[in-house]
Amino acid sequence: MESPIKLDLNGRAVQVEADPNMPLLWLLRDVLNMTGTKFGCGVAACGACTVRVDGQAVRSCVTPVSTVLGKRIQTIEALGAPDKPHALQLAWIAEQVPQCGYCQSGMLMAAAALLDTTPKPTDADIDAAMTNICRCGTYQRIRVAIKRAAGVPPNGTAGKATS
Repeated sequence: MESPIKLDLNGRAVQVEADPNMPLLWLLRDVLNMTGTKFGCGVAACGACTVRVDGQAVRSCVTPVSTVLGKRIQTIEALGAPDKPHALQLAWIAEQVPQCGYCQSGMLMAAAALLDTTPKPTDADIDAAMTNICRCGTYQRIRVAIKRAAGVPPNGTAGKATS
């Protein structure tokens, strides 16, 4: 049954008619026409649908809209702006991360959530947080780009004493 849904989406109040049990992904893509968030697997395994909810990386394909009411939702559309890209977007370009690009919006949102909680991540931090799947296998470039955005040397020396 459709009912009025009020959301805090990308920093603005949004109200739509939707089923509260609808996955957030379909509300974003089909109701609000925000197609930056991608459908990948539908079972929260691949991460193409990752958005941030109250700063945390969330797989939107299995997240009912009713569970995000009153929370801040951020999609890839609000990560940066053409005239002021996010540091991760700049690093993604500099490191030539995307190949096919399909997973990139989810990867960027997961990486943004990581940097919010761990501003200077180690390789282990990145490996633990970045559970998204990239069919093109650009994992090493993703790691280097995350470190570039964080200002961490790409050799994994974050948090270690140097001579």
